[in-house]
Amino acid sequence: MMMNIVVEFFVVILKVLWAIVMAGLKWLVRPKEKSVAGQVCVITGAGGELGRLFAKEFARRRATLVLWDINSHSNEETAEMVRQIYREQDNPMTKEGAVGGVEEVPPFQPQVYTYVVDVGKRESVYSTAEKVRREVGEVNLLINNAGVVSGHHLLECPDELIERTMVVNCHAHFWTTKAFLPKMLEMNHGHIVTVASSLGLFSTAGVEDYCASKFGAIGFHESLSHEIKASEKDGIKMTLVCPYLVDTGMFRGCRIRKEIEPFLPPLRPEFCVKQSMRAILTDQPMICTPRIVYMVNFMKSILPFEAIVCMYRFLGADKCMYPFLAQRKEAMNNNEAKNGI
Repeated sequence: MMMNIVVEFFVVILKVLWAIVMAGLKWLVRPKEKSVAGQVCVITGAGGELGRLFAKEFARRRATLVLWDINSHSNEETAEMVRQIYREQDNPMTKEGAVGGVEEVPPFQPQVYTYVVDVGKRESVYSTAEKVRREVGEVNLLINNAGVVSGHHLLECPDELIERTMVVNCHAHFWTTKAFLPKMLEMNHGHIVTVASSLGLFSTAGVEDYCASKFGAIGFHESLSHEIKASEKDGIKMTLVCPYLVDTGMFRGCRIRKEIEPFLPPLRPEFCVKQSMRAILTDQPMICTPRIVYMVNFMKSILPFEAIVCMYRFLGADKCMYPFLAQRKEAMNNNEAKNGI
């Protein structure tokens, strides 16, 4: 019995080393991207900047888009951009034939569907998911992208906003996954993407509710990944997206130390989504952008808390959200003054 355990232990070591080698090779040799043409892709928060960019990227790859957002107007704007991409791609597609010639492929006409959904309300999620199944078909790709931020210090934040942040940024992932995962398991085919944040890996002051919601989303994603592995459904893929601050206006005013900022500027949304798409289409389990986020997360895991505090203060990351919070507070006070409150 002991010999069996020893042998198995060495086999596990070899498998771990092999996994590290294969992961390293993927950094050096770009894997081939999979096709998503004709597959049904649900994107939550499709009316926002990142959701819109994801929709456009999947449209260029001829996926059928199902756009969810609480804002009907911005969602329809995204849909019109997707339709324009489809129109531009109306030329017949070609692909390489098996014998090296060029074989014409019958043109597939993807479509875009829009739904007004409050992902923070599970009844809204479940009823809309049922409509999607009836009107579009079974979902192959689920991009959990919707997110909100309250923009208040903890002791100044109304409980309702804290709850809203947790529900939209974390709990909604449970509802959407429960709605679409069963059929993916049945078909042993699908891909679930969690758009989280570097603030779900390491935190900063002033955004306790946002950090907690993103930590929760990452915990949910990782546990679900293990559950799918345990069920041996190798046709279902999971990708976790953890970008640094993205310049979408969500955290407008956030600043780190001015001498450091040129080396760690906010990410351009287009760059963030391009990197994420590459990870999704090559079945990469996790993508952190920029790559220094991997290092910061590793250091947080091994260094004492006081050492982390020293690093934060050096970078100006300890109070980087304070200018953003001050701007939000000022904007709110101005609105209240205008309304005579």
